[in-house]
Parts: sequence; structure tokens; C-alpha cells
Amino acid sequence: MFVFLSKKIAIPHNLALHVVSWNSAQGWIACGGESGLLKVLKLESGGDGGNKAAAGQSNLSMNQTLEGHQGTIMVIAWNENFRKLSTSDQNGLIIVWMLHRGIWFEEMINNRNRSVVRDMKWSADCQKICIIYEDGAIIVGTVDGQRLWGKEVKTQLAFVAWSPDGKSILFCTLNGEVDVYDNEGVYSHRCPIHCLDQGTEGTVAIAGIDWYSGAPVSSDSQQPTLCVGFENGRVQIMVNDSDDKPVLIDTQLRCTSLKWDPNGQTIAIGGMQSQTSAGAEREVGVVQFYTPTGQHLRTLRVPGQNLRSISWEGNGLRLALAVDSHIFFANIRPDYLWGYFSHTLVYAVLRKERSEHVVVFWDTQNDEKYTKYIKHVTHIKSSEDYCVLVTKADDASGQYIVIICNDIGSPVDSKYLHIEPLHVSMTNTHVIVASEDVVYIWMYRNSVTKQAQGDLASAASVLGAGNKRRVEMMFHIDESFAPGTGMHDKDGFVPPAGHAQDPIACVAATEQCFLVARESGTVQRYSLPHLSLEARFSVPCRPQLIGANCDSTKMSCLDINGILTMYDVEVKSSGMFGQGDQKPAEAIGTALDFERKDVWNMRWASDNADLFAIMEKTRMYIVRGLQPEEPVLSNAYICAFKDLQIQSVLIDEVIQNPECPRKEVLLDFETKSLRDTRNILTKVSNLKDAFKYVDQNPHPRLWRLLAEAALDQLDFSVAEKAFVRYEDYQGILLVKRLRLLDDRIKQKAEVAAYFQRFDEAESLYREIDRKDLAIDLRVRLGDWFRVIQLAQGGNEDLLRQAWSSIGDYYADRGKWSNAAQYYAKAQNNDALVDTYYFLEDYQALERLINLLPEGSPLLTDVGNKFTSVGLCDQAVLAYLRHGDVKTAVDTCVLLNQWDQAVTLAQKHNFQQIEGLLAKYAQHLLDKNKKLEAVQLYRKASKHTEAAKLLAQVAKEMPGGAQRHPGRIKKLYLLAALEVEKYKAKTLDVSQMTQGTVGAMTTAQTLQSLITQDQSVASDKALESPWRGCEALHLYLLAQRQLYEGNCDQAMRTALRLSEYEDILDTQTVFSIVALCAYYNKFLTQCSKAFIKLEASADIGEDMQQKFADLALAIFTRNPPRDPSARMHPCPKCHTEMHDWCTSCPQCSFKLPFCVASGRSIFPEDRGRGPGGPPAPGTDPGTIKCRVCRHRMYTAEVKKLRNCPLCHSRLDAAYSQGLPV
Repeated sequence: MFVFLSKKIAIPHNLALHVVSWNSAQGWIACGGESGLLKVLKLESGGDGGNKAAAGQSNLSMNQTLEGHQGTIMVIAWNENFRKLSTSDQNGLIIVWMLHRGIWFEEMINNRNRSVVRDMKWSADCQKICIIYEDGAIIVGTVDGQRLWGKEVKTQLAFVAWSPDGKSILFCTLNGEVDVYDNEGVYSHRCPIHCLDQGTEGTVAIAGIDWYSGAPVSSDSQQPTLCVGFENGRVQIMVNDSDDKPVLIDTQLRCTSLKWDPNGQTIAIGGMQSQTSAGAEREVGVVQFYTPTGQHLRTLRVPGQNLRSISWEGNGLRLALAVDSHIFFANIRPDYLWGYFSHTLVYAVLRKERSEHVVVFWDTQNDEKYTKYIKHVTHIKSSEDYCVLVTKADDASGQYIVIICNDIGSPVDSKYLHIEPLHVSMTNTHVIVASEDVVYIWMYRNSVTKQAQGDLASAASVLGAGNKRRVEMMFHIDESFAPGTGMHDKDGFVPPAGHAQDPIACVAATEQCFLVARESGTVQRYSLPHLSLEARFSVPCRPQLIGANCDSTKMSCLDINGILTMYDVEVKSSGMFGQGDQKPAEAIGTALDFERKDVWNMRWASDNADLFAIMEKTRMYIVRGLQPEEPVLSNAYICAFKDLQIQSVLIDEVIQNPECPRKEVLLDFETKSLRDTRNILTKVSNLKDAFKYVDQNPHPRLWRLLAEAALDQLDFSVAEKAFVRYEDYQGILLVKRLRLLDDRIKQKAEVAAYFQRFDEAESLYREIDRKDLAIDLRVRLGDWFRVIQLAQGGNEDLLRQAWSSIGDYYADRGKWSNAAQYYAKAQNNDALVDTYYFLEDYQALERLINLLPEGSPLLTDVGNKFTSVGLCDQAVLAYLRHGDVKTAVDTCVLLNQWDQAVTLAQKHNFQQIEGLLAKYAQHLLDKNKKLEAVQLYRKASKHTEAAKLLAQVAKEMPGGAQRHPGRIKKLYLLAALEVEKYKAKTLDVSQMTQGTVGAMTTAQTLQSLITQDQSVASDKALESPWRGCEALHLYLLAQRQLYEGNCDQAMRTALRLSEYEDILDTQTVFSIVALCAYYNKFLTQCSKAFIKLEASADIGEDMQQKFADLALAIFTRNPPRDPSARMHPCPKCHTEMHDWCTSCPQCSFKLPFCVASGRSIFPEDRGRGPGGPPAPGTDPGTIKCRVCRHRMYTAEVKKLRNCPLCHSRLDAAYSQGLPV
């Protein structure tokens, strides 16, 4: 930070001031002194622009003398929340003042008449006031004048202070003791004093006490906020009133006053310091500034004989000093965390509520902000394209992070450091970080230029490109090493054990070198990018801030007292590593004849080694060589200095309102030569005079101004010379082209276009009736809307180009509907395809297929877009119109439209469909998606493969028939239906013509039978496709009949299950048989079933034993006999057999069964109808399903509409029981 005196206000009648207090909320300044002097002042707020921050030039907007006191004013206390002013004098008179209509009036008066008021303080919430008298009396009251409590202590009091939370009150005695009471007046403890020498406790008076009442300024809750100062200059800063390890400071002053700034980051300690001048000792006023940790920041010397009181402004940027009969104002220029690069202002502000820094990247051109939240930001520096943030790691490792960020705040690269970064500098290629005695160099960006890329090998050898040890280097400041050895890598560096005797004070860097200044004044110059010590010299001061010009020949040095000096630091060398002829050592570091005082900011021009700008108090000076130009009023920080123009920012206002910075805080200043050149060009008609002036003060910016002015006046000779000096080849070509034009108006139009005055250029072209040139100008500009207006009714090709370009304009901005309209006008089908696709207007895209010519490559793109969204029909249409049958078939396969793929393959004789089908089916099977494979085979009419898979799924069903009988039956049924479809397809002759039916029927039928036999013979499930369905149907039917109590029918159905042991397991079959036979009293059949269950090898021993025990329990009570039953002859051998038999016991002929009831069907049953004897040639007793070809008794299906086995629809004739 920097401090300088900016304004002085004299008090009338030379009355000495004793106290000054600045209201931090409203800005009023109250000062009091001898003879009852009490004034309330207020300074005007600054204006806009460059005068805005000229705080020292502010005038008084209020100057009111308050009358009421007779004695010397001793204490002034502001109540900022309630806008009240409390004052007291040496007679003990207390007056509370209030503001009414802009004037201060007395509100309350109190006079104890016993002792003098030594101090009074309001609590942090301004609700309570504590008043102490010298005789030990204490009064605590409220804001409305009510007394809360009073107390008298047996000691003389000097100062009082409230704790920030208002729970404690500190009382300081005249003999230097500090006692702590609670807010009810109960004694707590005595505050420990460590800053005084042993034996002097209780003998040194306290000069002041201040407890910062704001929120903590960092996430560290242990930051000191309580400051106690003694008259002998000893000061201690504590975390709280019980801190036994305070920060101790010896200011060497006769301390008179101390105050925290409004942010709690700086403590100002004012007093008098003894000095010996011309053999006489005298005292001068001094204000010293310290951080809460005790680090000395700055010393301000104040003229006068007695500095009695100090007070901060509310924003912490000014300090009021009561010195003799004057009020001095000192401006504070803080060291903000900020940087400027690539038109972006980056700054960091501590957010107390979040305990972290908000880092804002403000694009000043587009007024866009990018906000990041980072903890413990310590430094921000910038180059042309990047900035570097230095933060402390959030863990307990004690490391620091160096982060390179771009202009939107995105991290580009980062490094970790184990040293504490106290000083940071940045160039376009390097970051220099220094602690007290260690320097770290990081080449974050390769410094090989584009022009040198042809010889990368040699460049890499010099710069160490690709060598990790050359990217990061670290060395000790006292280390001596051979130039150019490069043996100082970060990984091999060993940190020093002790502290440096001569610490580093500041660093500065350019593209060619970096400078390290030490507290003793020693400056060491090192070369970049290879590391070598080029020179060492001394300056007669303690540097605070150094900088080097763009060619590294001059160094600016700003010391701790604000004095700026210049030094010649040029090193001339011919050797590659600085080993050639060098300037004598005594010439390096020679002081130049330049010195300025009260300087707080400076910046060298980035394109001129002789130009730099400085901020001296509230004025900005631009210095050419060593001669300053006329100053301008400003209090802004300098961002950049280039092209004779200075960019600056009122960073104070930005920090106060970081979320919404205004563009008004950005200020631009021009150098005198630039302003003079502008004046000459505007006032002088003869450009030769201007040429002479610029020739005497050459600069590229001035040559560019002259060239532009010459062009504007069509003075091509001067323009060409200026462009040559400006080294602008394009400008030289422009002048040559202008000279070739035969018309002066054309020349004016071209010049207007060059200056981007396009409307003027167009009007000039139209004046000479050259509409074509105006159109050509708009075409070059890309102003297609204007092109359409100018070319309306003219060239159709140009209009289509304009419409298409406008479509591109809308498409770039995502306005696809507008783009589609203009693309349609331009008949730009290529762009229309993409536009309709982004709009998801697939109907319009489908209509576009028919508009495109056959074979157009654009059809492939259309097909691909339809394929990507799953629209198979439209994609196939596009591919077929393009003539790409293979892609159309592949699309159908990709979208799982196998039936359409097969149709296309057959229609266009595409032979690879079989391979694709098999490949895709195998893919599904590998993923165990068997049902999906079945669906695929069905769509592709691969009925046998589908039937095989269905049968396999049915067999592998977990739990078997006992858990999922219905689902297994459905699977077998589907398999059987697929086989029936295959048979119907194989034997189908319906497509043959009538003339060939007779001749081909026999041969085709024979061939079909052979093909069918070959297809189904390999799989048992295909030979008898209905067996699985029959087995599960009978199993379900037997269960249903048993539960309905129809035991006889259930037994007949269950007995037939013994024929399906290949489908159902033995336990399932004979368990139901035994159960049904037992309930039907057919114990012989029941016994046979138990014998089967006990003897089956498929049943476990435990279950066999259980079956044996159950059979024993049954047949010990009941003999194994069957009751009598009807007998029927065998249809084949005519042997009599029971009607419940499923096959002939003599010839083993298997009887068909009724799928509705499970009964066996005998020939006499089929002929015996329910309504009388059957007619000749009819079989009215049974009917046959046309799908599964299974028979059923007519009487059983009268109430059914569907086949009990295959569930297909029965005809009306079937349901009515009519003959079939």
C-alpha cells in the first residue's frame, strides 16, 4: 500500500484540535478542540471520469459549527445506525446531537460536574453507550437516554472499549492496566499486557485501545482484532482479551492514537517521533501502518508539532489527522488483488460470509463476467494473454498453488510450490515467484516464436524445450552458478535451513530478463529464457516496487517512501550466454537524472522503451525519456500503456461493488504527442506540416493517424509515405489501388469503405449510378439483406446466393425455421436437408426426396438422417431413389425390419440376406435373447428355426411344468403353429396358374414333401410338433377336472399322460395319475402308478421312500382292485377293452382322444350322435379343428367358441354341432 497527504483544512482562530472522528456510514467528520470548538464537516463526493477519484481536491459540502461546549472537547463518539453525535468536554458536559433537515441540533444534555469524561463508546449495534469518568465512575445507557446501570471503581479511568459481540467491556486505567467486565458490570479478569518491559507495568499510560467490531476478514478465526497502545510506543495486538500470545510492536513513537481501518486489515498508529536536526531535537508527526500480524506496511510523516487524533473514512481509502489547528487528509492506495490482460479485468475480493475470495473475470469489451470462488488468494499478476493466481492449498500441507488462467477464468495449467510466494511477476512466457530467499521460474509457455519454428532443433537446444528440468527452475538468491548451465531444476533443489540475512524485497520480469531487488538495495539481473546471472548492482534505497522497460535497458525503482528513481540496467553482450563483451560493471545500475515523490503506481509502455506513466498523488504524469508531460487529474490504477494510450481503472469502485462493475470506471488517456497530432490534423490543411511533426516524434500510432488523415483528404503521396513508415503493407496496396481508379468519387467511396463508413460509400456509388459497385461492396461485407434490396429484380444467381447466405446467418444462430425459409427460396437443397433435420420436420424432409434428382449424392445423406431417427420406410425410399439397394437392405436389418429386408432382397435379387439373418440371430442368441431371436425368425419366415427355439425355451423353462404349465403350453403351441406355417408354405400351390396346375401339381407336391421331410427329420420337435402342446394340455385338463370333482374324467385324462414321458418328467406324470386313480377308486391303476414312482431312477431316494410309505398306508387298507367299466372293441383287432384305456392291450393300437374332455374316441362313439341315429355317410359324434387337426366330441364343445388345444376360432358349424 501507499499513503500520501492530499488535503489540509485549517481551523479558524488557530484553535488547536484535540479529537477528530469520521462517520464511516454517512461521511460526516466531527472535530473538536480548544474553547469549545466543535465542527461537523462533510466532503463532496468526487465527480465522474478522471476527476472522480481526485479525493484530495474535494470541497466541503457541510461546514457547521456546533455551539454548546465551553471547555476543550475531549471525546467525540458517532452513533452511525441512529445518526447521532455524542460529545463531551473537559468540564464533564455531555451533549447528544441529532440531524434535522440538514442541521445538527442538541437532543440531550448531561453534566455530572464532578469529573471529566475520559472516553465514551457505542456498542457495535449502536444500542448502548458506555461513558467513563476520570474519577472511576461508569455509566451504561441506551440510545434513547435511559440509564441501564452505573458503577464506580477505585481507580482513575482513561479508555473504554466494547467487545464486538457486546458481551464484554474493557476499561483502561491511567496507570496502564486493562480490566474486563461483562455487560452487566461484573468484573471478569485483567487483560494480560506483554508489550511492556518487565518492571514497567502499571507505570506507562495507555495511549489508545481499539477493538475491531466488524466480521472477521478471513476464514482464520484466530486473526488479531484487539489493539492496545501505550504512550511509549509499545503496542500489542490480540485475538481476544485473554490472548497470552499477542503480536508485539515497538513503534518508536510517543503514541497518541490508534485505529483499525473499516476492513480490519490495517491498524494505523499515530504519534510523535523525536528527530535530531541541526543539533536540535524536535518532534514530528508520524503515522505507521501495520497488518494484524505486525508486518510494517508504510510510514507517513505529517508536518506539525502535535498529532493528537486519527480517524478512517468509511471505505478505508482516506485517513483524517488532527494536527495542531489543521485537519490533514491522507489518501490510502491499497494493494488490491487485480490484473488486466486481453481486455479482461480480473480482481479478487474477500467474501467474509463465505470465508473465501470471489475472483471475477470481467470482459470489458462485451461486459461479460465470469465468477470463481477460490480460498486463500494471495497474488494476481497478468501478461498479454493469461493471468496467474497464487493460492494457498486448502489442506494442511502448507503448499501453494500457482494457477495459469485464460480470460474466462478457466485454468490452463498449475504447479505446486513448497515455498511461500511473497513476490510474483509474469511475462508472456514465464512466471517468476520469490520467497524471502528462493526464486522459482516456470516457463509456462514455449517462447519459440512462429518465425523460428523452422529450426526447432536449435531452438530446443537453447531454450531447453522438451526438457523437464528447463520448464521449472529454482535457486537460492545467494547461490553462485556458471552462466547458462541450467542445473537448477525444481526437483533437485534443497531449501535453505536458515532465514536470509538480506531478504528479497520485490521482483520484476520482461521477455529478456528478470530483476530481483533485495531489502539492502542490491539488485540482481538474470537472463531469460536460459538462466544466468548477468549483473549485480546496488540502489541507495529500500525498493518497494521495481519495473523494467520493454527492451530491458532501464529500471524504475519505487522505494518505501514513495520516491521513484530510474537506473540504466542495459547489458550489452555478443556471446550466446552473455560471455562476450559486456558493459563495464560500474556502468550497469547507473542512476539517471530523474526523481519523483509520492508516487504510488507506474507502468512502462509495452511498445516504447522511453515512455512510462506514473501516478503521483492524484495526478497522472506521462514521461517521455525523463521529461514529464502536463499532468491530468486521476486516481485510477494504470492497466496498460500501448499505442500512446493509457488504459486505467478506478479499481476502488470495482472492489466496492464487485458483482456489477460499471464501464464508467474504465478511463482512457492519451499522450501529449497523440493529442497534438490529432489537433494538427484537424486544424492544419497542409499535411506536410503534420508529416514533419510526426517525423520529429515518430511512433507507429502517429503514422497510422497521419495515413488515415491523408487518405481522408485523398493525399495519396503522404498516405503512402505514412503507411511505409507504419510498415502496413495492406495500406500501401490500398493506396496503389486507389491511384488506379479514374474517378475521384470512386476513390472517396473506397476510402469511406476503408474507414468502415459503408453507408457513405454506398451512397457515393449510387450517385455515379454504379449500383453494381454498391452491390459488390455489400457482398464483400456480407450484408446480404442489403444485397437483396439492391439486387431486387436483377440477377437471380446473386439473389439465390444472398438468400442462401441469409439462411446461413440464421442457421449459425440456431434459428432453423427462418433459415429453412431462405434456403427454400435459394433452392439450396444441401442446406435444407440439415435444416429440416434440426427442425425435426421429417415430413418436409420426405417431400424433399421426390424433388431431388435420381442418383443425387444428397439422397444418401437424407437416408442416413432418416436412419438415425429410426424412420425405416423413408430411409429405404431415399436409398432406392439413389440406387443403393444394399444400403436400403442394411438399413432394414439395422432397424430390425427383417420382413421388409427380405422383401427388398427378393425383389432386387439380393443374395446376402440369409447371411445377415443368421448373423443377427446368432448375435441375439449369444446374448441369450432367445425370444427376440424367435421374433426375428418369424419376421423372416424362418418357421423351422423359430419352432426349434420355442421348443428349446419351453424345455429350459425354470421350474418345469409344475410351476409354469400354462406358459410352457403356449411356447409349445407357438412352435407347433410355426411348423404348420412351414408346411402350408412348402405345400402351397395356390400361386400357380390354372394351365400349369395339372401338369405341375404331382411333381411339385412330391418335391415339397421331400423338402419338408428333409427339414423336419433332423429335429424330433418338428416331426411331432403337437406332442408338447398335447402333453401340457392334458396335464392342465386333468388338474382342472380333478379340482372340479370330476374324478372319472380326470383319471381318463391323466392315464393318457403316460404316453408323454419324453415331455413331462416321471414324477409329474404318475403323481397326477396316482392321485386321480385314487380318488376315482381305481386302485389297480393307482398301484401301478406308485410302482412306477418307486422304481423310477429319475426320482431321488428320499422321494421314493415317501412314495413307498404312502403306498403302504393306502394299500394296507384297500386292496388294489378296479371297479367294472364299459367295454369297447379295439378298432384294429376288435379285442374288447375298457373305455378308459388309451391303447389296445392286445395290438397296442393308440386310440385318439377328445381334446375337450380327454376321453378316448371309439368308432361307435363317433357314430352315436346325441340326437338319434346318424345319417348315412356322416360322423356327427366328433368334430376336427382345422388348425391343429385334433378331434373332440361334439357334445363337449357345444358351449365353446375356440379349440381347447390351439385356441383357434371354431366355425359356427362346429359350435352348433353340425356334421363336418
